[in-house]
Amino acid sequence: MGRDEEAVRRFVERFALDLADSGMARMPARVFAALLANDAGRLTAAELAERLRVSPAAISGAVRYLTHLGMVSRGREPGERRDHYQVSSDQWYEVLARRDQLLLRWEQDLQDGIKAVGPDTPAGSRLEENRRYFEFLRHEAPKVMARWQELRARELR
Repeated sequence: MGRDEEAVRRFVERFALDLADSGMARMPARVFAALLANDAGRLTAAELAERLRVSPAAISGAVRYLTHLGMVSRGREPGERRDHYQVSSDQWYEVLARRDQLLLRWEQDLQDGIKAVGPDTPAGSRLEENRRYFEFLRHEAPKVMARWQELRARELR
């Protein structure tokens, strides 16, 4: 059974809507989904604009956003004049690996907030609960990620 381009287009739009519903901006979500669904996992800005039927300016903003988040990387083959944008097969792992620093920063910010409002106030209790949640995630995420790597290694054997 071959690739069904119409079904691929429907997947890209459906997955992009799911990502947008989760908080990602719509155009970056569409670009990300299009890159995921591409066999090579990479496309030029012109190819993305054509596939998604949008302007090159829309693609430019979307890839800038995705690059900033570390979800897409930019590259250029030797001798080529155009950049391409790509995703890797372990994309989500890489994104989550970088979240550790963000979680720690949030914990520290929340700790400052607790000091500011007072630890024995309702706001202080609420901020502490949030801080503890991020602390929990920061400690548990590496364990989950290590288990994922073990599973992948077993599957590759």
